[in-house]
Amino acid sequence: MHSPLGRIRQMHRRLLIKPRSKVDLAAFDPSDTRHLGGKQEAQAQLLRDAEAIDLLQDRLYAEGKRALLVILQGMDTSGKDGAVRAVFGRTGPLGISVTSFKAPSAEELAHDFLWRAHRACPQRGTIGIFNRSQYEDVLIGRVRMLAPPDIIEHRYNQINAFEDMISSSTRIVKFMLHISKDVQRDRLQERLDLSHKHWKFDPSDIEERKLWDDYMNAYETMLSRCSTKIAPWYIIPSNKKWARNATIAAIVRATLEDMDPQYPKPEWDPASFTIR
Repeated sequence: MHSPLGRIRQMHRRLLIKPRSKVDLAAFDPSDTRHLGGKQEAQAQLLRDAEAIDLLQDRLYAEGKRALLVILQGMDTSGKDGAVRAVFGRTGPLGISVTSFKAPSAEELAHDFLWRAHRACPQRGTIGIFNRSQYEDVLIGRVRMLAPPDIIEHRYNQINAFEDMISSSTRIVKFMLHISKDVQRDRLQERLDLSHKHWKFDPSDIEERKLWDDYMNAYETMLSRCSTKIAPWYIIPSNKKWARNATIAAIVRATLEDMDPQYPKPEWDPASFTIR
């Protein structure tokens, strides 16, 4: 297995989208695992990374000065829920929040498109996870033409400005969970074949699948326009669930280690107290 530092360097080199770069998703293999080694090694490292994330989150919560926002985007069945469970399942619930962005409510539609995202941003000392996010408004919003093209065009810069604004206290890392169309077909079929997965199936997923190429184009534009130095996008190969989870965990851990949260020093002298 690669050293932790070596793993992270390989992931950054292969998966990080540089600002203002043109993205071609066809150039990213959704089954790529070269940065991980074998499955057994990767799963063992995932457990170590998940434990490290828990300890780092404890320090972040105690410090109480900064937050981490993790954004997960991907086509249906790409594994956003599974990634949350695998990467953050060992993290104490006190300092973590998960927001799932579904179709906007009437109240949300009565506000600007970023209102619901801003409301859900993590408070200082916590990790916030967005399962889908403000990027829905330049993905399904673009593909389904839910707003005029000129409005969609403005949203890329508005999202960048929003992320820049919150970055004064919040570190942002964004993951696009990249799967192939064939793998999505197999996972949707599994939801039909297995009774305990019927609840996951939504007939509208079939209609969205017909627009696969349009969605890939929308993702490429989003990644090209909205991967910035302060809020980078990573393309995560997600055909293999174990590789998806291990990759995200490694990058989240590295991000928290770079933040290096510290336990605060008390304003009183511990030696001056005696517990009887």
